[in-house]
Amino acid sequence: MKKIILYSILLFTFASCKKSMELDIPNPNVPDESNFWQTGTDALLGVNAVYGNFYRNGAPFSRWMPFYMDVRSDDGYSTSPWNELRSIGAHNITQYSFEVNYDTWWHHWRGVYRANQVLARVPSITMDENLKNRYLGEAKFLRALYYYNLVTIWGNIPLILEPSQPSDKPFQAPQEQVWAQIEKDLTEAAAALPPSYNNDNIGRATKGAAYALLGRVHLQQKEYQPAVDALRWLVEGDGRSLYDLTANYADNFRHTTENNIESVFEIQFKMRAENSGEDGPTSNVGTSRAPFFGPPGHGFNDANMNRWVVHEFLKENTTGGQRDPRLAITALYDSTDVRGPDFSIVYGGTFTSKNYDANTRNRVWYRKYLDDYFRINEFEIFNSPVNFRVIRFADVLLMYAEALNEVNRTAEAYAHVDRVRQRAGLQRLSVTMPGMNKEQFLRQLMHERITELTGECTRWNDLARWGFFDDATKLAELKARDPEFNNFVIGRNKYMPIPQTEIDINPNLKQNDNW
Repeated sequence: MKKIILYSILLFTFASCKKSMELDIPNPNVPDESNFWQTGTDALLGVNAVYGNFYRNGAPFSRWMPFYMDVRSDDGYSTSPWNELRSIGAHNITQYSFEVNYDTWWHHWRGVYRANQVLARVPSITMDENLKNRYLGEAKFLRALYYYNLVTIWGNIPLILEPSQPSDKPFQAPQEQVWAQIEKDLTEAAAALPPSYNNDNIGRATKGAAYALLGRVHLQQKEYQPAVDALRWLVEGDGRSLYDLTANYADNFRHTTENNIESVFEIQFKMRAENSGEDGPTSNVGTSRAPFFGPPGHGFNDANMNRWVVHEFLKENTTGGQRDPRLAITALYDSTDVRGPDFSIVYGGTFTSKNYDANTRNRVWYRKYLDDYFRINEFEIFNSPVNFRVIRFADVLLMYAEALNEVNRTAEAYAHVDRVRQRAGLQRLSVTMPGMNKEQFLRQLMHERITELTGECTRWNDLARWGFFDDATKLAELKARDPEFNNFVIGRNKYMPIPQTEIDINPNLKQNDNW
């Protein structure tokens, strides 16, 4: 499929020319907010700019988000020499305004601002009404995605629905109000968006993406029947012919097989030519995640996977007696190849040939979204072309099964888990573990989500949804497999601290509890 990069930067500035009497005269031909939102083309550029924000370091699922959603969870930890970055996973943050926390905060709000511009300005433009409604639907989907991340990372946030002004000092809104707005945006987006696009528009939000994110939102709040209703559209409803599982699991993490039938929504990245200018949304349209996750010699080794995750994959073999093939795609370590370090390939060389020290030899790295499959004997760079799959159909199936289980339809839920397991070559769950009750089935789903989704920015919110951050007994499970959780304090660490610089300039913002 043709890969389209959706980005446009709206620069609302004035240009001036110096006259002999030193008068600054505005150039009327330079677009600003007073003359920009006039045509259908302006509307398109405006919505493209909301997508364009994805390329910033702190925006959804580029450089820093995996540290919040994976490394901070029990499946990861950080060995970064940068203390502030390491503190995210260690749950012992003391510098609330350090680059990572601040960038993630304000780059998300930048996305909200751009979406609000579209939603405020486009309705009054005279243009094709069908396109107008689609653009508004895209903006609502994207605003909902930004708010979903904001409310799950920081919890207590403002709810801003109009283009903000520099003088604004918003109050935080009740979380229930934020969640309700996310649901409203996604419901309206689902009604306005098309099921699919032609090749020139691949990467835009679709009706299926809106329903999938809506299902995720309801599930996160334990609103199980609404989650079933939303996810059904993709699994058993009108959208069922649009989605399926790829035959090859690895196709979901490579740039050569992007936007495939398993993709529900993915962020489009593209490698720019080297020496093409300073990094930024207009020049560096690749993702800069990989260098921070690559092993020594190929990356900064800032993030590692806990080894207990590997053992989850080893709990059962395929029906042919082989190891779960998803392990080799998920984890880069001394036995990525089942035959051991002499056969496990790390960026073109064997694990053994890397001559890692004793400590490093025991480490495991997140392999998904690394460029190791084509960047042979090289260091990772800051503009990887690998799209980030925000929602895969496999995740939809597992979420659907979880929601069905919670509404006492466990017997029906088995079939959707079986589809995911059978793609991996495992025996159907309905054969190996029939007749489970609700609690048993949920516990098994926890395992299934590890083996299918590790390294895809889902783990933190999974743990939050299942109550591990609010219950001392459940928290003890996390401490047993990830010592960093010994620093976790119930009532504090579920949410990140708001950057102090934001509180300093807005007296209406209150810091999260116990920070």
